[in-house]
Amino acid sequence: MKRIQLAGLSLLSGVLLFAAWPVSPLTLLIFIAWVPVLWIADAVVKPNVFFGYTYLSILIWNTGTTWWMWNSTDIGTIAAITAISFLMSLPWWGYHQLRKRYGKRVGYVSLVAFSMCFEYINLNCQLSWPWLTLGNVFASHPDWVQWYEYTGVSGGTLIVLVANLVFYELLISYRTKLAGTKLVTLCGVLILLPILSFIAFTYHYSRPVETSPVHQVVIVQPNIDPYIKFDAANIPVDINRLIRLSEQAADSATRLIIWPETAMSSKDWQDKVSVNPFYRDIFQMMARYPTTCLVSGIETMKFYGKNKLTSTANKTVQDDYYDDFNTSVMIHAADPLQFYNKSKLVPGVESTPAFLSFMSPVFEKFGGTAGGYGRSDESAVFTLPGSSFTVAPIICYESIYGEYVSSYVQKGATLLTIMTNDGWWGNTPGHKQHLQYARLRAIETRRWVARSANTGISAVIDADGKILETKPWDTAAVIKYNIPVLTGITFYVRYGDYLYRIATALAVLLLLWHSIQLIKKRFFSRAS
Repeated sequence: MKRIQLAGLSLLSGVLLFAAWPVSPLTLLIFIAWVPVLWIADAVVKPNVFFGYTYLSILIWNTGTTWWMWNSTDIGTIAAITAISFLMSLPWWGYHQLRKRYGKRVGYVSLVAFSMCFEYINLNCQLSWPWLTLGNVFASHPDWVQWYEYTGVSGGTLIVLVANLVFYELLISYRTKLAGTKLVTLCGVLILLPILSFIAFTYHYSRPVETSPVHQVVIVQPNIDPYIKFDAANIPVDINRLIRLSEQAADSATRLIIWPETAMSSKDWQDKVSVNPFYRDIFQMMARYPTTCLVSGIETMKFYGKNKLTSTANKTVQDDYYDDFNTSVMIHAADPLQFYNKSKLVPGVESTPAFLSFMSPVFEKFGGTAGGYGRSDESAVFTLPGSSFTVAPIICYESIYGEYVSSYVQKGATLLTIMTNDGWWGNTPGHKQHLQYARLRAIETRRWVARSANTGISAVIDADGKILETKPWDTAAVIKYNIPVLTGITFYVRYGDYLYRIATALAVLLLLWHSIQLIKKRFFSRAS
């Protein structure tokens, strides 16, 4: 096959992947998007050449779906997209190696195992960017993936990969005796998706779900410019807007008010928040609503003195140590403040490894901090006095981690609250994709989601992933909604990303087996 044909196939695959991704309506293209790359794998012998074509496809996909990061920083966006595209190409390089040495069957198994292993690592490492996890592709179609309450997004990744492999086999065996068998297999794979969804949906509604009386929730979308909100001169104006919007909707029946990420933007020590003069009006508001709790994003710090208690601690000119945190706080008039420090940090923006410290000034443009944020070791929940709600205080980027979000539910969360600020990227697909991903978290945990987004899109999402109410982008608005308290634990919440762990174990076994074969070959070649 000529180079121009191979390049065309590579380009086609990247375009198909991009065209299938939320919020595009062409989701079904995902079932054939990898077919051109599989074709290249059979046509190219040299692994480095195949890696190059695969990298081109994935680079096009990444660029087409996450270009919106450019609105914050050009250099950071180029670095992020090129790096993650390189890493995402590695499973395919491994597939090509094993496909060439051991044939199709081993190759196909290795492709599924390596791809899912990579996604699992990408969900759990420090430099984590799982935005393009394949199972996320169905986020705009929650009715297709009601079975995510059993598998999470890993089940979607598995379906996508298997469907592409069967499609490719059907294509290359066209007009042969095997074509009919492969067509039946393909139909079975594709029909399996709606069948699983129907079974999951039916079972979900056939089992008893404990429900307490509904509670009134007020979600505030203040629409504050993220690039000026941290200036001290703007903080009183922003606080006044948040309070005014809250009191437009709140009444004596309101049990919870939700503000977005870093809505309380006057950075202070956590033990000084209650006496911060910028926040005086907030505490006065809460005193007027004694049966209401406020959950809000806030910028905070912790002081450690002369001891560096965490690896992320910064140092003052007096040689004292402290951490900056992207935090959520729960405020109730009659109780002490509750804090949760964000655990899943955005690479570069909020968490900068030592070897990338030279890029800190670039990453600060995303709204991060030059020294990096501290983090919590695990999730935490807020128990709300006066209601049956136990709230998961999910901060922005954390909402794309299915297993991590499920850990809130394991700790008793009955409502998922997502506080986010997607305004850094303007009115681009980024904030729309982020909203859609929240629907998957609702299905996986069978919990309602109350989402407060600074510039939009704020929303109420039910336990089936249906968006019941939203407020448009770039609008100051408020949502008032009665939300039920759901309990019970889904299979996915109980067992987490078990499919990823199985695939990772299989990938390790394949690599060990491959290594043994190489050692044997080298040993016998020397002996002969």
